[in-house]
Amino acid sequence: MPEQRHTRPNTPSKGTRARGASGAAGHEAVTRFGPEKAARTACDWLQSFIVHRIESVCAVRRTEDGWCVAVDVLEVARIPDTTSLLATYEVELDGSGRPAEYRRVCRYHRGTANH
Repeated sequence: MPEQRHTRPNTPSKGTRARGASGAAGHEAVTRFGPEKAARTACDWLQSFIVHRIESVCAVRRTEDGWCVAVDVLEVARIPDTTSLLATYEVELDGSGRPAEYRRVCRYHRGTANH
């Protein structure tokens, strides 16, 4: 299945910083904006784009330009629950903690051991 990628308009592209932010200032913004807030921001922003229920955050990692948050989403609920179809989305946040883009990276059945 082709990768879905959606970007936020008027957002600096990957590898660039907001106007007026020096390298040190950009790093400080990433440091002050911690993983807990990055996860919360990513989930709130992603929920505004998709109609499916967010299940959990499965990863938060710092990137050169901000944060990358992986979020598991219930796309198709089925009975029994182990056959439900889920997807993992990655949400990229810039150094200020503003969401820049998201993309679905995989789909899998809940009962699948490795996805």
